[in-house]
Amino acid sequence: TREKEKVCNKGWECSGSIYCCNETITDYFQVYQFENLFSKRNAPVAHAVGFWDYQSFITAAAVYEPLGFGTTGGKQMGMKEVAAFLGHVGSKTSCGYGVATGGPLAWGLCYNHEMSPSQSYCADDYKYPCTPGAEYYGRGALPVYWNYNYGLVGEALKINLLNHPEYLEQNATMAFQAAMWRWMTPMKKKQPSAHDVFVGNWKPSKNDTLEKRLPGFGMTMNILYSDLVCGQGYIDSMNNIISHYQYYLDLMGIGREFSGDNVDCAEQKALNPSGKSASS
Repeated sequence: TREKEKVCNKGWECSGSIYCCNETITDYFQVYQFENLFSKRNAPVAHAVGFWDYQSFITAAAVYEPLGFGTTGGKQMGMKEVAAFLGHVGSKTSCGYGVATGGPLAWGLCYNHEMSPSQSYCADDYKYPCTPGAEYYGRGALPVYWNYNYGLVGEALKINLLNHPEYLEQNATMAFQAAMWRWMTPMKKKQPSAHDVFVGNWKPSKNDTLEKRLPGFGMTMNILYSDLVCGQGYIDSMNNIISHYQYYLDLMGIGREFSGDNVDCAEQKALNPSGKSASS
């Protein structure tokens, strides 16, 4: 057997893990970069003015850096993973539109909850029944919808989100943490997480390859949104997420030419095809 793996401690941000021996997020991603990526989030017309900030992002990341979030595979991969994760977050919380000042990509983190829910998002669920009076519309950095998803995420974070879904629009660290948990966690046993497919921890099966599911940013969209975004050609909703990822790569100084292989999922078969109550 190999000697015990070396673990490192970098103070509050990363401790007790081999991943903490690598550069951590604060080593390569500074406040000014966060401000550049989300330059319009506190504009007067933004809906979550004053809510999202760098400190809440870094505090949330401290839970996941020892597991490899932003600390896997060297500095460039770390930076790319942060850009990829934030690409999803930015596109899902944006209030940018075609003619918005600064361009449509400068408006990430403009929302922290769905503004006009079209339905109640309460489904019969034995394990996570709806709490009377609670509303399960989309909230957070990668918005959480439906009682069963609030139940699942709450259990993982050890926070009672089933009774208090509103926590995700009251606490930015918690909102980022819920999104990071989703990024780092496979949705089903024997499946990879978005993190795994992005950093190269996942080897596609023969079946995956036949269905055009290959490692890269495209597969992260497949894991997170399934056939709502993937396997439908070059649709706007998919292109918008890719655009945010590449815009952030440019702003972080990496450059979109380093987006990696298989950036889109236009032809990928859905990993988990959505039933009637797909979580968005």
